[in-house]
Amino acid sequence: MATTFDAVSIVGVSGSPAAGSRSRTLLESALGALERYGARVRQIDLAGLPADALLARRQDPTVADAVAAVLGARIIVVSTPVYRATYSGLLKVFFDLLPQDALAGKVAVAIATGATAAHLLAIDHGLRPLLASVGAVVVPTSIYGVDSQFRDGGKAPDAALLQHVERAAAEAAALAGLVPALEE
Repeated sequence: MATTFDAVSIVGVSGSPAAGSRSRTLLESALGALERYGARVRQIDLAGLPADALLARRQDPTVADAVAAVLGARIIVVSTPVYRATYSGLLKVFFDLLPQDALAGKVAVAIATGATAAHLLAIDHGLRPLLASVGAVVVPTSIYGVDSQFRDGGKAPDAALLQHVERAAAEAAALAGLVPALEE
């Protein structure tokens, strides 16, 4: 049974520049799974934010709001397609805007997608270190989806991939205290 904690918020950050992104589909699935624990969820699509503000060339209220939402969240879910064996440039420039230790004490879920399993280690060699560099505690189960695990033009992950999403969401909920402790 899920318990509602009004003070807990969850922010999903999509680092995909593409509108029809498989990584965004998995992000939405993860946010849906976490929402069932009773927390507030919000999705931030970095591709919709002004590039010059993401590059810190000027101030913009939408970018400031996105940074504030991440800073105020208890759980951060980050998704990205794998480009050149690592996370997207959009994700990089956004994380560059965060202060040192901005995610200290926060729980993070790492999601990545690629054409094949060849870049599976991009999560462990790129995305996890990125999240750890700002202090996040990353759940043990990361999510990596490949093209063959999606149907309907990338909009429908297969059952095994969704099971992985559910496991990562459960780990995040437990670490964030959304699940009541078992009584002895």
